[in-house]
Amino acid sequence: MYALIDGNNFYVSCERVFRPSLVGQPVIVLSNNDGCAIARSNEAKALGIGMGAPWFQIQRDLPNAGVIALSANFGLYGDMSNRMMSLAAGLGPRQEIYSIDESFVEVQGIREVTVRAKRVRECILQWTGIPCGIGIGTTKTLAKLANHVAKTAERKPGSYPAHLAHLAQVANLAELPPEDLNTVLAATDLGEVWGIGRRIGEQLRADGLQSALDVARMDPAMARRRWSLVVERTVRELQGFACVAFEDMPPAKKEIASTRSFGQPITELADLIEAISEFASRGAEKLRRQNGKVGQVLTFVHTSPFRKQDKQYSRSIVVPLRRPTADTALIVAAAVLGMKEIYRPGLNMSKAGVHLLDIQDAGVEQRELDLDLDKPVNDRSRLMTTIDQVNHKYGKGTVTLASAGTLGVHRQWLMRQELRTPDYTTCWASMPIARA
Repeated sequence: MYALIDGNNFYVSCERVFRPSLVGQPVIVLSNNDGCAIARSNEAKALGIGMGAPWFQIQRDLPNAGVIALSANFGLYGDMSNRMMSLAAGLGPRQEIYSIDESFVEVQGIREVTVRAKRVRECILQWTGIPCGIGIGTTKTLAKLANHVAKTAERKPGSYPAHLAHLAQVANLAELPPEDLNTVLAATDLGEVWGIGRRIGEQLRADGLQSALDVARMDPAMARRRWSLVVERTVRELQGFACVAFEDMPPAKKEIASTRSFGQPITELADLIEAISEFASRGAEKLRRQNGKVGQVLTFVHTSPFRKQDKQYSRSIVVPLRRPTADTALIVAAAVLGMKEIYRPGLNMSKAGVHLLDIQDAGVEQRELDLDLDKPVNDRSRLMTTIDQVNHKYGKGTVTLASAGTLGVHRQWLMRQELRTPDYTTCWASMPIARA
């Protein structure tokens, strides 16, 4: 038995906690450089604003709809996520954090699990202000589908028969009689099934399938022959056979990427070196967090394909490291070397980034003949640990390499975030003050 706890319109909900005036208003949260909508309130969805809709297009098409746009504040969202997940963990003995706003909890053997889930939901809402939906099923796919049912039944009353109205907010599909479960699956579009992407969904519809129930009644062997192992696994999960393993700890990443679009076109190499140094430093910190070492560093840069008047350019390069390392200075040096190689003057660069490749566990050590007797290898792991601890305690960027620049928020390449709200929970200066 699994439960999936998912924050409703999570980014928007985080903003509403500290700005109650946004409740009931069409609110969207924008992506990097205030480009497009990555989160929408129910009111914004009702206006027809789609996920990924460009902000300039929304302004053009809905000038009088009162849409409120906010720049993404990922520091706030991450902190609120940690608070929500710590409370969600109280639902059962094991938790798998699936994303910033979703987590699976194993609830096998929990008595009155639906009642307990409702109490956990009320606790999350009261203590954090984040509304959420909880879905419960005998497999992870059914739990995720139940979560969709819980949210849909609350947001769109009448989506399911009246005798199933109790599924709003908390939906336990495992408690339903077979006929009611089939009714719910029949009323749910197959596109809402976890594991059925758009391309596979179109193929299934072309074969006459429409609902989650149609997918659940497929022959698993046929699903594997015609599509893939993933589709077969999805069918079996809908039939109640657990095929997706529960992961207490997320697996280590095989590749770490740190990329950003610039707030304005960048032409100077010095600015690009600052940016790439910052990106490589963040990647190195993530690498150490999973106790890994990197063997190769990829650096890329390109112009904007949307600026047709500009000369177009896109290039990447991989710089191999002599020894796998987690040392920020060595990783940054490789990234900077790559940037110097692919840089071309006079071009309006719009985005750059670093990918850490060939990642291995730090416990695996590469040995070689010590031919450079005049250049001893320094173990700076303690220094890296100290830097991480200082930055964790006092905030990102407290200690950086000099190549990342010293201008802070005035650096030319920073993202455009003109509509960003304060860091309410992670910065003393931004903490809201209540006056009598």
